[in-house]
Amino acid sequence: MSIAAVIDVGTNSVKVLVAEDGRDVLRALETTRLGEGLAGSGILSPAAIERTVAAVTLFAERARELGASTTTVVGTAACRRAANTAELATRIEQACGLGLTVLTGEQEASLSFTGALRRLPRIPGNTLVVDIGGGSTELTVGVDEPHRSASIPIGAVTATESDLTTDPPRPEDLTNVIGAVQDELEELSRLHPEMLTASRVVGIAGTVVTIAAVEIGQAVFDEEALNGFVLTREAAEDVFRTLATESLADRVRNPGLTKERADIIVAGCCILVGVMRRLQLQDITVSTGSLRDGVIERGRLEG
Repeated sequence: MSIAAVIDVGTNSVKVLVAEDGRDVLRALETTRLGEGLAGSGILSPAAIERTVAAVTLFAERARELGASTTTVVGTAACRRAANTAELATRIEQACGLGLTVLTGEQEASLSFTGALRRLPRIPGNTLVVDIGGGSTELTVGVDEPHRSASIPIGAVTATESDLTTDPPRPEDLTNVIGAVQDELEELSRLHPEMLTASRVVGIAGTVVTIAAVEIGQAVFDEEALNGFVLTREAAEDVFRTLATESLADRVRNPGLTKERADIIVAGCCILVGVMRRLQLQDITVSTGSLRDGVIERGRLEG
């Protein structure tokens, strides 16, 4: 029997996965907004650090209670960008005795690819995995293993803070975010043309899962109903138009949209729409697998 845990310190939330021999024991998250204000200041705020350390400590305790023999803590975009990430790492180590490993964008993309495929059936051709996070968006292509990874510096939290500053957002600001995503992908498509010809495109993480939940009208979160769901471009565009034209007060009433994500979901929609338009995707398959699953799976294979 082997029980392992991974805690993912993201720009928007802290997530935990505890697994026993590859089987989920605990999967949970706390919204801490570590990246709040980072785009303007370049540093993690004291309040954001406090919230994040509290969540990591809580999850570390839960993992120990469940018998985890190892707990890995990884940081993503906000940790990569902030000038004071060392302060966060020190606080985490002091609070629960765990070290923080900051992943590169390519490492994050590769692990997310492995995590996404952990919950989907195998196909013979290439799969492109799109991971829209709070501070960046990762794209990885491969068959069973990741072959090529890339990261673009646009995420749901950062795009909200830098561009979508009115309620509801101005149409021209929505266009700017979508255009920025398409510009980034234009460069990527020249460097990595294989990303344009994948047999299957998979979307993971909170933005894609939430858009699918809103499309279904899922009042109560049902992971099994969302995993493997095929989200068409038409449906994604429809959800985008609905959410982007509503005020925050009205937006939160949509079934499938949590209040913790309601203020950043429009930026997430812009990123997804930008990806689907630029890559000319007719649909995207939702996976509820994630970076956490990738860390667990790599650990099992290497162990």
